[in-house]
Amino acid sequence: MRNLKLFERFKSTQIHAFNSQDSPSTSNNGSPRTKFLGHPKSSSKSISRSRFPHGFPTTELMEPPLDSYLKPIDLVESLSTLYRRIESSSESERSMLYLEQYTVLRSLGDAKLLRRCLLNARRHAVDVPCKVVLSAWLRFDRREHELVGVESMDCNGFAIECPKTSLTHGCDLNLVNEHCKCSTLSDEEEIGSDDIRISRADEFSGLDEDSDFAFCLGSEKAKCVRSRIAALSRPFEAMLYGSFVESRTSEIDFSENGISIEAMLALNIYSRIKRVDLFRVETVFELLELASKFCCDDLKSACESRLASSVTDVDKALTFVEYALEERTKLLLSACLQVFLRDLPQSLRNSKVMRFFCSSEAKEQLAFLGSECLFLLYYFLSQVGMEEKLTTEPMLILLERTRELARTNWQKAVSLHQMGYVLFERKDYKAAQFHFRLASSLGHVYSLAGVSRTEYKQGQRYSAYKLMAYLISNHKPHGWMYQERSLYNVGVEKLKDLATATELDPTLTFPYKYRAVMKFEQKQIKEAFEEVDRLIQFKLTPDSLELRAWLFLAIGDRKSCLRDLRAVLCLEPNYVVFGGRMRDDLAEALTTKCIEVESEADCWVRLYESWSAVDDVGSLGVVHQMLQNDPSKNFLRFRQSLLLLRLNCQGAAMRCLRTAWNLAASEAERLVYEGWLLYDMCYVNEALSKAEKAISIQRSFEAFFLKAYVLADKNFDPDESSCVVQVLEEALKCPSDGLRKGQALNNLGSIYIECGLLDQAETAYKNALAIKHTRAHQGLARVYFLKNQRKEACEEMTKLIEKAFSKAAAYEKRSEYCERENAKEDLDKATTLDPLRTYPYRYRAAVLMDDQRETEAVEELSKAIAFRPELQTLHLRAAFHEATGNLSLASQDCEAALCLDPNHTETLHLYSRSKDQASSIDNTILGLD
Repeated sequence: MRNLKLFERFKSTQIHAFNSQDSPSTSNNGSPRTKFLGHPKSSSKSISRSRFPHGFPTTELMEPPLDSYLKPIDLVESLSTLYRRIESSSESERSMLYLEQYTVLRSLGDAKLLRRCLLNARRHAVDVPCKVVLSAWLRFDRREHELVGVESMDCNGFAIECPKTSLTHGCDLNLVNEHCKCSTLSDEEEIGSDDIRISRADEFSGLDEDSDFAFCLGSEKAKCVRSRIAALSRPFEAMLYGSFVESRTSEIDFSENGISIEAMLALNIYSRIKRVDLFRVETVFELLELASKFCCDDLKSACESRLASSVTDVDKALTFVEYALEERTKLLLSACLQVFLRDLPQSLRNSKVMRFFCSSEAKEQLAFLGSECLFLLYYFLSQVGMEEKLTTEPMLILLERTRELARTNWQKAVSLHQMGYVLFERKDYKAAQFHFRLASSLGHVYSLAGVSRTEYKQGQRYSAYKLMAYLISNHKPHGWMYQERSLYNVGVEKLKDLATATELDPTLTFPYKYRAVMKFEQKQIKEAFEEVDRLIQFKLTPDSLELRAWLFLAIGDRKSCLRDLRAVLCLEPNYVVFGGRMRDDLAEALTTKCIEVESEADCWVRLYESWSAVDDVGSLGVVHQMLQNDPSKNFLRFRQSLLLLRLNCQGAAMRCLRTAWNLAASEAERLVYEGWLLYDMCYVNEALSKAEKAISIQRSFEAFFLKAYVLADKNFDPDESSCVVQVLEEALKCPSDGLRKGQALNNLGSIYIECGLLDQAETAYKNALAIKHTRAHQGLARVYFLKNQRKEACEEMTKLIEKAFSKAAAYEKRSEYCERENAKEDLDKATTLDPLRTYPYRYRAAVLMDDQRETEAVEELSKAIAFRPELQTLHLRAAFHEATGNLSLASQDCEAALCLDPNHTETLHLYSRSKDQASSIDNTILGLD
């Protein structure tokens, strides 16, 4: 009866989702900053007639987003297998294996880990076209196209991304940290410009002194040396020294070959000095055609290199690419592709470039590059399109081309799944369902979520429910399975599914948002805010902040609403707040009432209050307002980037630093921001060099702070840490505000602790607290603990907990200074506030292991690994497996951990030990047999 009732309820009319694909685009409605913070003139008059106030989301209209990347059903096993394949692979296979690793790890969202995969793929690439694609991918990954004044073909100084280095064949495993030499042009390169022409009068008159024959083109002659021309190729040798008539004559008629006299003169010069950089590009094209016709391999290579170096912009690339395809010159074609790819994402909006990539002839014309290079090319193009959220026809063609070129299962699965995703966004649900099914048939189980969603969109709600129920019963449960099934479930069962989804994977945001809206609809206002606050505490996203802003707006708290929306625009400046559905009069009323004229001093007071309360969202809101009032205050963007990094919003933080770089008022200031960007890319020495150069130009707090930060990261021993102390002391002497000085004092205390100077550390932390740097309580607690003053350490952390708006880290840290029972309570509280923190899971597992409850200990770690398989947690579970004799699982966890960090010493030792033990057991069994 229960199933019958459920089926009847599924037959009800479907209400489609309220999501961004139904919203007007940014281009139609102006910028979101204007739309909300100014006085917008939206065309959405129908909203006022909507039954939903201000477009407020309702539970009926909410649905979770589909993910566009691969989500392995068992990520640990996938990483383990991938590690073994990489270790046993040949050098030529490794580049594509690292690209597969990049694809598998996309679901973790770790930007640095993904960049390392791309660096390894580029490092092991051999073919020029593959190197070109991967170098351009690394450039796009750094978003260098967002920097003002940086051209697409500019070299950033690192060989691994250098456009010239990419055009050389072969791999160099030491390339990652090498500097390229292309910044210092030789005199020869400067001479070889397109403007230089051959003078047939007297510029090269000395070259014809020992000529013994001539090529005739009409009335003009190109005098040459027979032996030198013959040395260019076998065909020329046969012509000039074989049994042909040409071998016995001093003048050879070359008029029928379609070659100009200028090209023949150039051929004479090349045969003598082996250089083509002196000639015009048009002449080199003719030489290349001649080289192809007469099999002059060295001349052909020289011409290709010369032409490749001449491709410097999109217009030239579009001109040269047709010839490159016609002559099948891989180097020249690679140079043209490089220009297109390094200009991404702008290239995706260039109709001529897209016509080239998407034309029906392109696949056949590009085939000589090889299927692997072509897959890599179209995979990169499609990934850029996915990040740009393109759903156009050309985007579909790029994905279809990627699918056609795919050879392995993972390549086919990712292209089919993303094809389904884009078709879903275009509301072509039938076609999307077809592609999702194909992806699932290749073993990508998550694609079945796409199948069920498309069924739901086509009114087959019960079929969608049955599919997800089947998945849950036949696979190890995952949070996304219950989240997806909740969409098709009803009543209490829906809430149970959402609760299970949160328990299995607390990183899923939809369950929190759904419960918040549901409680708000039930007029449980406090509970609704608690639900969304819980989410924002550990996972800050634009949509979660927007939802809370919506709640504030609904209860009339316009100031809090505006604060959250300012924070949204810090995370994503082009975010269309409220989906563009907000009424004109409401938006104007909100901004008019909230944007009060505040003095700069008032803003600073509010920033100090938010900063001292460890209210990072509130601080973001104030910083955004201060920058809006005065965009020239670039140092606030650095403060903003620190806040965003603290909130685990790395992409937004780097965007903020790039904006600061663009708006820098001086060379010294620009060098500081460039240093931070380099530091984020793990170029530590280069970041240090930028800091020192900035200091040499102008002593500033920011430059000294960068230098100290980088030096501290270089893992100096305590004897050398005095250098960091001196740099921080110099920073404190420079003009600055209390917020930045508090950070510097806090860092200074940390260095003192490393040096064993506890009294100095205590003084530094107390000075930081005196200017309201609340986080210094944590450092001071550490000092007390090291002085064996455990009670004082615990009390210091309690002060931080009482003051801080974000408390999870404080609870976790206080647990180190408490008794065992109190420590467990603090860690449970930390998990409740921020379930993404893995230390509490490891601590609880270690306690269970000490109590000889091995199974429960492993289960505790498995909870965290299910949604965040980080290195330390995997290593600890591997050690537990080894201790309980489960050596195969120990090896698997070690392999997964080493896939994340192949140089982790402790895991390498554990892995070796587990394999040795397993081998010993196998030998023993064989001996008994």
